Amino acid sequence: MEAFNAADAQRHLQDVSETITGLATGLDTFFLLFAGACVFLMQAGFAMLCAGSVRQKNVKNIMLKNLLDACGGAVGFWAVGYAFAYGGDGAFIGNDNFFIMNDTEGYAYITFFFQWAFAATAATIVAGTVAERCKMTAYLFYSTFLAGFVYPVVAHSFWSVNGFLSNTNIDPLFGSGVVDLAGSGPVHMTGGMVALVMAVILGPRIGRFYDADGVPYDEPRDIAGHSVALQFLGTFCLWFGWYGFNPGGTLFISSANFGNAASLAAVNTSIGAASGALSALFTHTIIDERKTGVVTYDLTSTMNGCLTGLVAITAPCATVEPWAAFVIGIIAGWVYLAGSFLLIRLKIDDAVDAIPVHFGGGMWGVLSTGLFTAPGRLETAFGMSEHVGWFYEWGRGSGNFTLMGIQIIACLWIIGWVLAVMGPYIYLLNYFDMLRIDPLEEEVGMDISRHKGPAYEIEDVSGEKQEQLSERRSQFAGMDRSISGRFKSNVKSSKKDDKEEEAFKNSSKATSHGPSMSAS
Repeated sequence: MEAFNAADAQRHLQDVSETITGLATGLDTFFLLFAGACVFLMQAGFAMLCAGSVRQKNVKNIMLKNLLDACGGAVGFWAVGYAFAYGGDGAFIGNDNFFIMNDTEGYAYITFFFQWAFAATAATIVAGTVAERCKMTAYLFYSTFLAGFVYPVVAHSFWSVNGFLSNTNIDPLFGSGVVDLAGSGPVHMTGGMVALVMAVILGPRIGRFYDADGVPYDEPRDIAGHSVALQFLGTFCLWFGWYGFNPGGTLFISSANFGNAASLAAVNTSIGAASGALSALFTHTIIDERKTGVVTYDLTSTMNGCLTGLVAITAPCATVEPWAAFVIGIIAGWVYLAGSFLLIRLKIDDAVDAIPVHFGGGMWGVLSTGLFTAPGRLETAFGMSEHVGWFYEWGRGSGNFTLMGIQIIACLWIIGWVLAVMGPYIYLLNYFDMLRIDPLEEEVGMDISRHKGPAYEIEDVSGEKQEQLSERRSQFAGMDRSISGRFKSNVKSSKKDDKEEEAFKNSSKATSHGPSMSAS
């Protein structure tokens, strides 16, 4: 009987354990579903931001390119990208699970969905930079290549258990490995670096830095976007999506440590965004006031400072204290302003300033992780604390540069990889005249040239109809059209009608009495 009870209790405990495991898996699956959906919503944010930043004549073109980022990226990442990033046991690149043929369960599928949303984000970063002058064919080629090969190799090196930079590797680099929870390096810095290479080879938009004869302007011509409202909407959509991007980087939520890491990531994301926006706003105001003597407040700089703060806090969001997130955001605002100014000095045309936001902000995010990572936070998020942020190492009295050195190596690796692969690839597209549109089409606008008409259909009213309307309105000129005036006019008209009616009645009576009087 005792043996039976013990066996029964053991089976019961096993059932309970399986139930708890199943609940945890389901919870983690839903967490990634929610986080991935938030990340995918960032595609709408990028689309609105890019659409508002270009001229009205190129809106349909940039919207289609944003859609193709998601579509081409999905096919490329499904076919080979996911396998290159996380499949097999290769140290440099994955070599198994092409077309996700090895995945058959819910969490495996949702992991692909979440990682694809990241890959699509990396591809979309470039859309705004090359807006208004890049051919559609070239854009589709590059977008699929980036999501299917270039980005997966970087993601593999950072996040795969076999990656040479990964902190989850059985033998991590220098006993630590790189620390980047959600992708300041693999996603943003990679996308920003590709954007830089594209912008340099593609060249600036017509009229941005040179006149029709190729003579440089004394001051670059500002080509303003057609809708600040769309830019603003896009910025807030992106900020919202970042709450899936950064907290979702934990990949799990079913334990106390994962919950703590995700919660801290959400808090630091908010602080980094806010401080980046305020830093860019007031710094730009001070600089502009010193130049012109007039105090102004620039919305575009504020929005891009916010986005740069979000990019920068992405890597250290779960490993730094909130006060450090504030400092990282403040410096991110300065990084954006400095990067934007440098692009203009170098005559590199970036229609949406994606290069300083994503490349500059991404690099600062990776490096700031090497400075500010706290031992306790690193232990909670990654289960290690031997090598921490350099400032904390000095506090320990060691000055250990291990983590900071690895973060620097990671930045150099991304720059070198993108230059080595995307440089020749884009150069060949340009060499075979597949990259840039015809100058006439660029001046007319790509919506009319390639997309069957403008994005905004504004009906043209004929001049004859407008003249008729003006003539009608001129007839009422000088009349009292106020409510009281119309009331007085109606009263006068009513009295006049009453008098006419009374006169008519009297006339009728006189007519009817006339013959009888004559007869008498």
